[in-house]
Amino acid sequence: MWTQLPGEKRIALDDEKLQYTGRIDFADPQNPVFLFTASFVRFRMTGHHLRVVLTNTHHLWENRLGVVINGEQFGVLLDWVPAHFPRDAMGLRRFDGTPCYAHPAPRRGDMPQWGTHMFDYARGEVNSFMLSNACFWLDEFHIDALRVDAVSSMLYLDYSREAGQWHPNIYGGRENLEAIDFLKEANATAYKNNPGIMMIAEESTAYPGVTAPTDAGGLGFGLKWNMGWMHDTLQYLHEEPINRKWHHNEITFSMVYAYSEHYVLPISHDEVVYGKGSVFGKMPGNDWQKYAGVRALFAYQWAHPGKNLTFMGNEIAQYGEWDHDGSIDWDALEWPDHQGVQKLVADLNELYKTSPALWSQDFDPAGFQWLTSDDADHNTLSFVRIGKDGEQMVAVVNFSGEAWSDYQVPLTKGGKWTEVLTTDDEIYGGSGIHNGTVEAVEGEYHSRDWSAKITVPALGAVFLKPEL
Repeated sequence: MWTQLPGEKRIALDDEKLQYTGRIDFADPQNPVFLFTASFVRFRMTGHHLRVVLTNTHHLWENRLGVVINGEQFGVLLDWVPAHFPRDAMGLRRFDGTPCYAHPAPRRGDMPQWGTHMFDYARGEVNSFMLSNACFWLDEFHIDALRVDAVSSMLYLDYSREAGQWHPNIYGGRENLEAIDFLKEANATAYKNNPGIMMIAEESTAYPGVTAPTDAGGLGFGLKWNMGWMHDTLQYLHEEPINRKWHHNEITFSMVYAYSEHYVLPISHDEVVYGKGSVFGKMPGNDWQKYAGVRALFAYQWAHPGKNLTFMGNEIAQYGEWDHDGSIDWDALEWPDHQGVQKLVADLNELYKTSPALWSQDFDPAGFQWLTSDDADHNTLSFVRIGKDGEQMVAVVNFSGEAWSDYQVPLTKGGKWTEVLTTDDEIYGGSGIHNGTVEAVEGEYHSRDWSAKITVPALGAVFLKPEL
């Protein structure tokens, strides 16, 4: 049954703007039923949020969720939570009068940090239930990826517990051996049954081998959230630019461990709720500096090794933090500065898709080289991304509040280098500093045989591509 949420407008199936195949039974106008298999609905919308409720009423054919926007199909990623469940009486708690899903011992079955219950991974029927649930979403609805929530709380028996509040495993250690076995089985089964999907771990510790194959002793995830990158980057950007020179290691440290796992670079919902403020709100300075800081962050994120993920609302630099009871601040797009950030994100995505240097060797150290990592005095760093076929893209990011003229950048080769994107472009709300095409000059600089002088805008990033 469909229940309308506050602020939602229902799109009725008898709306003249809808197109669909098959015949619809309107015996219950609030819950129309398609009578033919392989039916689909097509419509155009100008809103910014869509919720779909599907029920296979007659158990015919299969359900499939998918989105096609402007003729291009998009995947669906689902947040999946096998770590814990609420204590609500109407849920799994004491489902048959006993703690049949949670471990009966509070030290194993309770999660004090969240006031929830932990699943009992030692019981085969509990693991079967959760594994079946994952397969249901992947097999029946053809979900493209499962982002597995709170993996750290599953891996460690002492997670969020003080001494004396947890029981060690049979070997006296802190690892939750049954949960680890479950995760391995869940990942192996998901990939075996659904080639092409992705299992993604939200895991915040240094547990080894999260994205290593199960037959090599790993957990078998395809990707892992890089929580260290997220926290260090946002902490660095929260500092006033004049103070960032003392925190330069926070913006460069991620490359020390960048290839220890297959990482996603997230700016997640957890960082824009509960008083933490929006990404825009985290930036110091006046409004212009805040917008520029957001643009520089996105450019740095897109250029850094790893896959990119940002939470809804970040891409338009909304003022307020996320409110689960309200909408994204779409009305912010009435203002040019917010439009500029949105335009930049779109252009970064286009540059990313057409530049193998930015993604084809994300998980191979051969895909990244520092050019300058130690220029703390200028709050500036530069590096080159390298594709599998030798493609190159140089990123120069200036996190200071000043533009640097005649800034010398080490380069990997001679010839002409062209600026293919700058976050300071006026169409994004910047001041309009451009470099065009520059000629690399021979001569050793920062252990490179070539270099060029450019202007790096304040709180801005520049992408340079060599001419073939």
